[in-house]
Amino acid sequence: MKLSAANVARVSVAGAVAASALLLFAGPASAHVSVQPLGQAAKGGSAVVNFKVPTERDDASTVKLEVNLPADHPLASVSAQAMPGWKITVTKTKLAKPLELHGSKVTEAVSKVTWTADGSAKVPPGQFQMFPLSLSPLPEDTDQLVFKALQTYDNKEVVRWIEVPKEGAPEPQNPAPVLKLTAAVPADDHAAAGPAAASTAAADEASAKKDDPKTTSASGTISDTTARVLGIVGIVVGIAGVTFGVLAGRRRAA
Repeated sequence: MKLSAANVARVSVAGAVAASALLLFAGPASAHVSVQPLGQAAKGGSAVVNFKVPTERDDASTVKLEVNLPADHPLASVSAQAMPGWKITVTKTKLAKPLELHGSKVTEAVSKVTWTADGSAKVPPGQFQMFPLSLSPLPEDTDQLVFKALQTYDNKEVVRWIEVPKEGAPEPQNPAPVLKLTAAVPADDHAAAGPAAASTAAADEASAKKDDPKTTSASGTISDTTARVLGIVGIVVGIAGVTFGVLAGRRRAA
């Protein structure tokens, strides 16, 4: 059956309206506090992660974020990046079982990091803010880390992103941020990276020498000196040739 141009237009409009409706319903569900690594978060390695915090309210702004680190997989090293307009508070807890980091025992670990807006710094409606953390070393005996977070608005409302998502189940109303861990990097990969790194270093050194002002100046001086010497030799040879020609002419005339 062939559709007329009018029917095609009606179908297109209906499809567009349906798609818009799906986006409207899907939007609020996906706008929750989440965590993503910059690059990969490999087991046993280090990672910088960003907690993305959107402001979902139309009449309030986000002024505080509390991130609770997993107690079942404590991290020996946690550091926050300074952010203008935000006060950062790091809370540590004594560990029942010490951790080892670079050959030293760690008896306490960071259990919570809190960002509080100072003055005019806040996340307005319709905008989001990234809150970065450096984590190391990541555990090797789990595939994910769950960070329970509390988001506070300037109207005193607190949204608790603490529900742990379960595989195969619908996403909860207020899911906790989950960091997925990738497989550990094999030791062979680190060894293989050695020659490549050495070649890169050699190339960088050669490039640095090429761009070094001292090296460039010395090369320029040598080139200038050589050119001057060759120029003087050319002048002397030219004068000798003219003199020889004059003398030869006189001999012929005699």
